[in-house]
Amino acid sequence: MWPLFEGRTCLPTTNGSASCTVGGYSSYAVNVSNVAQIQLAVNFARNADIRLVVKNTGHDFNGKSTGAGALGIWTHHLKDIEYYENYRGSGYQGPAVKMGAGVQAFEVYAKGQELGFTAVGGEGKTVGVTGGYVLGGGHSPMSSLYGLAADQVLALEVVLANGRFVTVTEESDPDLFWALRGGGGGTYGVVTSLISRVYPKFGVTVSTFDFSTGKDVSVETFWAGVRSYLERFPTHADAGTYAYFWILPTGPNAFTFLMNPFFAVNHTVDEFSALVKPWYDDLHELGISFQPNTTYYDNFYDGWMAGFPLETVASSTMMTGSRLFPRANWDTPTSLNATLNALRATITDGFALLAFNMKAELQEGFTSNSANPAWRETLMHAITSTSWTNTTSDTDIMVKMDDLTKAVGKWRAVCPDSGAYMSESDIQEPHFQQAFYGSNYDRLYKLKQWYDPTALFYAPTGVGSEEWVVKSLDGLPDQNGRLCRV
Repeated sequence: MWPLFEGRTCLPTTNGSASCTVGGYSSYAVNVSNVAQIQLAVNFARNADIRLVVKNTGHDFNGKSTGAGALGIWTHHLKDIEYYENYRGSGYQGPAVKMGAGVQAFEVYAKGQELGFTAVGGEGKTVGVTGGYVLGGGHSPMSSLYGLAADQVLALEVVLANGRFVTVTEESDPDLFWALRGGGGGTYGVVTSLISRVYPKFGVTVSTFDFSTGKDVSVETFWAGVRSYLERFPTHADAGTYAYFWILPTGPNAFTFLMNPFFAVNHTVDEFSALVKPWYDDLHELGISFQPNTTYYDNFYDGWMAGFPLETVASSTMMTGSRLFPRANWDTPTSLNATLNALRATITDGFALLAFNMKAELQEGFTSNSANPAWRETLMHAITSTSWTNTTSDTDIMVKMDDLTKAVGKWRAVCPDSGAYMSESDIQEPHFQQAFYGSNYDRLYKLKQWYDPTALFYAPTGVGSEEWVVKSLDGLPDQNGRLCRV
């Protein structure tokens, strides 16, 4: 996702004659096609005391699938998908899908379109649904209705640190079943496949639009329009919708708001229009002009294809930070104003905001799991970033990273008891145990010692990672260096 984690000695280049080192990439990788190959790799790495990493797509924002000198297990080609019309297990009876570890969002969504079901997966087309995405929680365009992707899991097939291949369910191993669903990828074993509940097809309304400061829209008017939107987050999330929006600084005292898109599951155009009318009325009253492009699709797949185009990733000159803003921040006008002021301050300072209005409550009757408890109270997942140039020095990059951590500190200050989504976060997140795992950390740590006593599975910011340090060759928080016990 961010080549920076491989180290700056091996960044992408268009210069065909350039040279570099392998950096944080695995020295060797096993392109697995069956479970036995994973078992061999796990046993070899454990017995030889070699660093082991697990990689599916590499979408993780903190570089969990990288490691200098490591043996890599590449699960990307485990692509089997099997649909069950009437699955029974873990207190559930109904439709389900079994996915190999390499299945990506566009693949399972296409299969659902073909066979008549809707799976809870990521917004991004190439995200690996069965990899670190679901193991770390996994938010989705359907989360306001159905919760996290981890909540849907009914069973997993896993190669453990001792090389055993096991099926993990609520009945067979409730502790590991709990830990794997949200406790982070590359931590307890190598998941080779999982079974998740799925849902019928449903319609969705997709809408995009934008507005900006300008001749007729002052800075204060712009932020009044943003506040009008923010105050309706509880209503919109409780209606089962998911919104993906940006607020960008475009110059001194100049800003743009981009709705890209508003994804209203189970809403016709008329129902969507009624939902957003109070906000739109406020915008019109403020004199903010905008032209929504709104379309209804009778199925999730077509709406998702239209609403979420393939994203460009793999920037070597960018870092991100994030925060989960809880419903409590909407309890009073004072707390809402504090939230808006924190967002406005960072954006005014030149940081962009990419955010999601959604909720991710555990649905009634679902088995509890280890996903960050902060998700259960969330109404906004907010992300920001910093950037530099290819010629920026390592020292100046560290300054940029530290400034980003401080900037997100303004967000932490208005919701100190919340947390952040581990898969889309700041590698330097203070107190990552609380931020990414909350009250679940102590139990997860004990289970880590039980299932992986030799600490075969290490991942940056993973459970137990505080006991290790990467001696980075450039002093940056990347994986280009030896992994050593603290």
